Amino acid sequence: MDRAAVFDVDGTLVDTNHLHVVTWWEAFRQAGRTVPMHSIHRAIGLGSEDLVARLLGEGRKKEQDAELSAAHKALYGQYFDRLPALQDAGRLLRRLDHEGWKVVLATSASGPELSALRRAIAADDAIVATASADDVEQGKPAPEPVEQALELAGVPADRAVLVGDTVWDMRAGSRAGVRCVGVLCGGIPRADLEEAGASAVYDDPAHLLACLAESPFGER
Repeated sequence: MDRAAVFDVDGTLVDTNHLHVVTWWEAFRQAGRTVPMHSIHRAIGLGSEDLVARLLGEGRKKEQDAELSAAHKALYGQYFDRLPALQDAGRLLRRLDHEGWKVVLATSASGPELSALRRAIAADDAIVATASADDVEQGKPAPEPVEQALELAGVPADRAVLVGDTVWDMRAGSRAGVRCVGVLCGGIPRADLEEAGASAVYDDPAHLLACLAESPFGER
């Protein structure tokens, strides 16, 4: 039977979380809002609308949301030509593909941003499909991005493993009924990932690759 390896991208395969923190901070600053960077970091992984709502609250001027998102996109876009893949990210995806897993991305990125991330990973030959922000109505922690990834792969939830770096990834995967693996390279503590649903946690893609046989990928 087919098996699916569903991967988040930002902070999981590409080392971008802190770039997002800084560019969101600057977008807020330009709009006259002061938001602590540690709070922004905890919200990374949410879609833009949900991130702004979490950080500014329901009492904000919602008409400003689109301007904030556009400012963040413009600031973050300056890094598109040099986004750094995490060590062995591409090798991990190719190894899983070689071992018969259908590798699918589930990300809140889309358009030019997603293209830049895929260029950084440089493993398109191992990726069978991508569920992006354009494909779903609700982003993580709703299960829809993971469910969409499984539908694209044609694989049931009980034959899938999700890898992500945030509590939003773990909650989305758990709600979709897949087994979740956390990585620490996005900066979220192990205990938080485990509490949100991670059944195993590794340092980064290189660590997961080195331990693949003993990981949830080796148990199926």
